[in-house]
Amino acid sequence: MSEHNSSPAPSPSSSPRRPSRSRRWIWVVLVLLLLGILAYVFLGHREKASRRVGSTTGVAQPVTVETVATGDMPVILTELGTVVPITNVTVQTRVEGYLMDVKFTEGQHVKKDDLLAVIDPRPYEVALHQYQGQLAQDQAQLERARIDNARYQKLIKQDSVAAMTARDQEFTVKQLEGTVKVDQALVDNQKLQLVYCHITAPVDGRVGIRAVDKGNYVAAGQSGGLAILTQMQPISVIFTLPQDQLPQVADQLRAGHPLQVEAWNSSNTQKIATGSVSSLDSQIDTATGTVRLRAIFPNEDEHLFPNQFVNARLLVTTLHDAIIVPSNALQTGPNGQFVYVVKADNTVDVRNVKPGITDGTRTVVTEGLNPGDRVVTDGTDHLRAGAEVSIPADHPDTSKQKQDAHPASSHRHHNSTN
Repeated sequence: MSEHNSSPAPSPSSSPRRPSRSRRWIWVVLVLLLLGILAYVFLGHREKASRRVGSTTGVAQPVTVETVATGDMPVILTELGTVVPITNVTVQTRVEGYLMDVKFTEGQHVKKDDLLAVIDPRPYEVALHQYQGQLAQDQAQLERARIDNARYQKLIKQDSVAAMTARDQEFTVKQLEGTVKVDQALVDNQKLQLVYCHITAPVDGRVGIRAVDKGNYVAAGQSGGLAILTQMQPISVIFTLPQDQLPQVADQLRAGHPLQVEAWNSSNTQKIATGSVSSLDSQIDTATGTVRLRAIFPNEDEHLFPNQFVNARLLVTTLHDAIIVPSNALQTGPNGQFVYVVKADNTVDVRNVKPGITDGTRTVVTEGLNPGDRVVTDGTDHLRAGAEVSIPADHPDTSKQKQDAHPASSHRHHNSTN
């Protein structure tokens, strides 16, 4: 009975071992994590420290610098413009008839009053002869009426003719005088039609593509006319100016100062011609907030062509003795734009500046710099205030000597191995 109820007692060491091992592994994992965190922090700090330039490492950052100077900076406004001829005429005929002859060739330059085409004048010549005959007939009647009137005036003084008859003769003379004037107007008009049969150039210019060929019947005011005559020399460019920039341009024009305009190609890479502003429009376009200007170009080489798109560069004024820096020296930070200024001890200082106008490669600085300051133009990637820099351009001979020394040492090494 006692043997059945008795059971072997559990080993006092078997059950507590498992919890103690689990705790040990947890501590091992925690220690490893802590070591990993410390290693990460240490390596990160070391990597940041290796990037530092200046007093912490003693390694100078090579940079390129340029000395700030004063000079003249042109104030240029660049706007999109269109080449527009000063005179563009559709050559029309004022009379109708068959086109007997065309005196011009397409693309020809003609002068004012040059003969361009001839319309058959024979119908108008016939009509002119008819009106001239009618005029001669009425002039003869008028002359006869005047002679009769003079005789009646003598007879009425002698009381040999009725007063009514003499008065009627006076009215007959006046009536015939009016008829003669009408006939003369018809003759003059017909002569004018004969002049219109010979179509001449109204202005100097270049003839475009011919719209009507010889032998066609033409009429006054027909669509397209005979050809387009375009004045090429001089020619104009019309461009728009934002209303905010209008005052300075208007002031220059009112003062009588000629404003130079350069026409550049559509890609803004090549200058085509140089001219000057001739007129300013009378009102601002409310839809775009711009005002139109016209610039005149001599166009002697005819590189400007009607309806061509160009970039108009308007020279408003020139700033004299302005502080100018290379545009690549300007950096952008949280407080605006700044530059790195190299001090006498070859460390850099961060200088906030206020930039003005720019031409793409140079920028005017109105505040923050003085003439003679040296600004960093290249090598600004890892710079910060107080960093030490080196300027290879200040010691070109040293770098050259180092380059010359390398081939000599390699030559000596080659001889020793042989």
